[in-house]
Amino acid sequence: MKHSPKDSQLFPAADKGYKPGAVHESYRTELVKKERDVVDEDWAGGVPAQYGVAPRIRVGRDRWFNLLWLIPIGLVVLVAGVAVAKGIRELPAVQEFMAMYPGESDLPEGAPVGFPAWLAWQHFLNAFLMIFIIRSGVTILADHPRLYMTRHSTPGKDWFRMQKPVPADPLYTAKMDSITLPDGVGLPGRRHSIGLARWWHLGIDTLWLLNGIIFFVLIFVTGQWMRLVPMSWDVIPNSISVAIQYLSLDWPLDNGWVNYNSLQLVAYFITVFIAAPLALITGLGMSPALSTRFRWISSIFSIQVARSFHFAVLCWFVMFIVVHVSLVFATGALRNLNHMYAGRDDDSWVGFWIFSASLVVMIVAWVAATPLTYRFPRKVQKVGYALIGPAQKLFEHLDAKPGQYSEKDISPYFWHNGKYPSDEEFEKLRADNFASYRLRINGLVENPVELSLAELRAMPHHEQITQHFCIQGWSGVAKWGGVSMSEILKLVKPTSEAKWAVFYSYAPGPDGGIYYDAHPIEQMKYPLTMLAYEMNDDDLSFGHGAPLRLRNEVQLGFKMVKWIKGVEFVASFEEIGGGHGGYNNDHEFFGYRQSI
Repeated sequence: MKHSPKDSQLFPAADKGYKPGAVHESYRTELVKKERDVVDEDWAGGVPAQYGVAPRIRVGRDRWFNLLWLIPIGLVVLVAGVAVAKGIRELPAVQEFMAMYPGESDLPEGAPVGFPAWLAWQHFLNAFLMIFIIRSGVTILADHPRLYMTRHSTPGKDWFRMQKPVPADPLYTAKMDSITLPDGVGLPGRRHSIGLARWWHLGIDTLWLLNGIIFFVLIFVTGQWMRLVPMSWDVIPNSISVAIQYLSLDWPLDNGWVNYNSLQLVAYFITVFIAAPLALITGLGMSPALSTRFRWISSIFSIQVARSFHFAVLCWFVMFIVVHVSLVFATGALRNLNHMYAGRDDDSWVGFWIFSASLVVMIVAWVAATPLTYRFPRKVQKVGYALIGPAQKLFEHLDAKPGQYSEKDISPYFWHNGKYPSDEEFEKLRADNFASYRLRINGLVENPVELSLAELRAMPHHEQITQHFCIQGWSGVAKWGGVSMSEILKLVKPTSEAKWAVFYSYAPGPDGGIYYDAHPIEQMKYPLTMLAYEMNDDDLSFGHGAPLRLRNEVQLGFKMVKWIKGVEFVASFEEIGGGHGGYNNDHEFFGYRQSI
């Protein structure tokens, strides 16, 4: 084998008495680069569109309720509610109740009157940002279109789904379960475009949170909080009174310039002080780094509970926006729009034209977002990382300690994922039960080696029970047995120049070439980073990555390389594959750091 000068930098051990041979060969020659950074028909191996079913929720053990039925049912209930409200409003007791509770509570002395200019900007920014948050959030949900209320993601135990029941095929993967959305709904709509959807979602979330911090500071500095926080329990009967007035179509007198009615007050309070903070908390609850670090939270508030509550918050925001906008136009559009956008209390057209201009901006952005994402996906990734990167860096170096889970926490079902290896080389290994398997470890190390499975088993045995976080949203707890990466480091002795450990797989990527992923070398020293050859006290199965797979519990699942054939320690991954730190990063625009 011939070595170039560059090779001697990659494999310095060859200069220390080691004979050139297979142990020094890099698997990077089996990688492929993405020809062009666009999302087209050939993207992700030409993954075909797949459409799910109408959203539905579980009722009882085996019955599912199609949520589209809520539309006709809601109309019937609304009509019935109007009829009932009109009838009871004529009752003397109800009239007496409404006279006692007309619909609004008194504000504290010194409460501000009117809408300051900054509140108009807040209306626009919140609406503009929420468009992208909701659309990208729906795309993320579509990548694992099921929700659970347990820590586990067991088929048949989901309470919500947008997909058919999981088929009986034991090698059915989570990626096979993903569905396509219309481009005008999802952001983007393409099936399994979760990498790009996350850049949109997390990046815009950062702007939304920044805007929210400014909003909270301003409402307390200016006293506007007094208009958003109920000050007495009479808000409850006043809200009931307002509901009767709305349903009876004899609507309450609108006095929003001075004071919101109690039903508005309750809705605003829930949105600002409950739903918005819960969106942040549940979002962080899905982070592998935070969940494995702050065990006292994640032991109770699991990722699946977080996903379910995060979805509930999304539903609240959608419902709030629809009802809020409908009432703005139904109860006096010109005056309400002047309140919200012009900061004035009259019936002029100023607020309407400002709102119209902002609406044009939002429509143009809505229409352009998906096509621009397909044309410039790498720019979306760069902008997304520029926005979320500073916050992510706070979490990506968190270590995790063992002991959070016990055997009673092990999931009854652990999803399969990835494209299975099927080439002749791997099939021969499977045929002899991996007796001829060799794990090649080389690169910037003093002692490059090739280890058989027997030699790996002879090393100090390591066990851990941990939770898996897939980027698609499913999770599972399993017991892993194998060898700690810290033992591997002791054996091969990486040089001081080694900054990354690159793991190569026998599995092919969707666009050709083999799958790989790079991990920072400091995470290879973590107590919960290991090479696993056992799962739940049995040999690792083919579907879960046999003969060897990586476990790095502060990262998302796509980085846990399965069917490992080699590990290479390098100073930089820029010359490997597409140069972005992993197969999904090169081809599907994931990030090489995904601690959130």
